[in-house]
This record gives sequence, structure tokens and C-alpha cells, in this order.
Amino acid sequence: MNDKEKSIKTEEEWKKELTPEGYHVMREAGTEPAFTGEYHNTKEKGTYRCRACGNELFSSETKFDSGTGWPSFTEPVNREQIELKEDKSQGKTRVEVLCRRCGAHLGHVFDDGPKPTGKRFCINSVSLKLDKE
Repeated sequence: MNDKEKSIKTEEEWKKELTPEGYHVMREAGTEPAFTGEYHNTKEKGTYRCRACGNELFSSETKFDSGTGWPSFTEPVNREQIELKEDKSQGKTRVEVLCRRCGAHLGHVFDDGPKPTGKRFCINSVSLKLDKE
């Protein structure tokens, strides 16, 4: 992805476009409460995109029930669509998942997922928009 494809907006523009919860999660690295998000229990087929910019992120084919209360995926559609960053907030070290196009906070990735990847991309529903098949 080159810089021309990046979605760059001011914080004021983001505040106008996103819901208060969406802004808190995607721009301030917040987390929606477990088991409350629109997609935590969805089994519909389709492609999950970044709610802020439309970037294609995850496929329903890689979604699984992790029991954590957030949508979980074994891998992104394309590794180039996301960015991983060390997160030392809350007194622990985790790996934050960001949308590469707009920089939105999506969630975190953990090494306790199922095979074949062993990964659990734990993503906030408010950061996603499902394009149903």
C-alpha cells in the first residue's frame, strides 16, 4: 500500500464521522465491552472491512468462536492490510492490530488461536463492517 492509498483525516473529521464509541476504540485505542459488539457471535459469510476507511481486513472463512466475547480470526485477508505494533499499556505487553490504511485501532493479536496459524486476532466489532456475501 502506498501513501496515496492512505486515508488521512484530522481528529475533528474522525469525530464527525465515527460514533463516540467508534472514536474511542479506533482513535483512542479503547476496547468495547466483551459480548456486546455487533459481530462477536455473527456467523454470516462475507468480508470484514475497516469501519473507518473500508479497507478489506478479514474473511468470515477465518472467523472462529474464541469464547472471549470479541470477533476472532486466525489471519487477515492480506497481511499488508494491517499493521502490528507493540502495546505496553495496561501493565502488560501485547501486540496491537491497526488498519494500515487509516491507522484505526482494531484490537490485538495473541498466540493462542487454533491451527493452522495459532493466532487469534481479537478485533472490536465497532472497528468492523461486514460486507455480506
